[in-house]
Amino acid sequence: MLEVKNLSKEFNGYRILRDISFTLKDGEIMTIVGPSGAGKTTLLRIIAGLETKDAGEILIDGKPYDSGKVGVVFQDYNLFSNLNVLQNITLAPTLVLKKSKTEAEQDARLLLKRLQMSGREQQYPYELSGGQKQRVAIARALAMKPRILCYDEPTSALDPNLRKEVEKMILSLKKSGLTQLIITHDLNFAENVADQMLKVRPLSED
Repeated sequence: MLEVKNLSKEFNGYRILRDISFTLKDGEIMTIVGPSGAGKTTLLRIIAGLETKDAGEILIDGKPYDSGKVGVVFQDYNLFSNLNVLQNITLAPTLVLKKSKTEAEQDARLLLKRLQMSGREQQYPYELSGGQKQRVAIARALAMKPRILCYDEPTSALDPNLRKEVEKMILSLKKSGLTQLIITHDLNFAENVADQMLKVRPLSED
């Protein structure tokens, strides 16, 4: 279970987040919605350990946590252009988790099959569509065995049909017990996948 308690953050004296609190149970999906400038991505980056908080607590199972327990799928995917699909997914497990190349590749192929990307192991990011890049980014995050998977605007660059595919994929990952936290401005998508929704707004509107 993820607990966020009274989280606050300032940049250059400007308050971005103020006293944000929520609880996300294991296996549930939370969507965080709001307009640009509301601090959604900042909140995600703090939870993922990519940004520091100014105040508050973030706990997993009631304890301070290693940010390695949180995976992130970025809005622009952040795939390595010089590595093929299989190499993108296996790089971190071999370097960080110290898995053998054989084990990491076996796990990667299973993830690609699960995400309907089998047969694309040797392709490079420039050969993939936006939806396919996103699936590779999800597989890469899942390869690190995260407790929580976070997404930053997963439908922002996708057409309506692909958006439906993303919904199906996220809900199928939920069936496997994965806890997911999604930053989005897409209210319909948020309502379709969420167990609970957190609405945020720019503090300048207070």
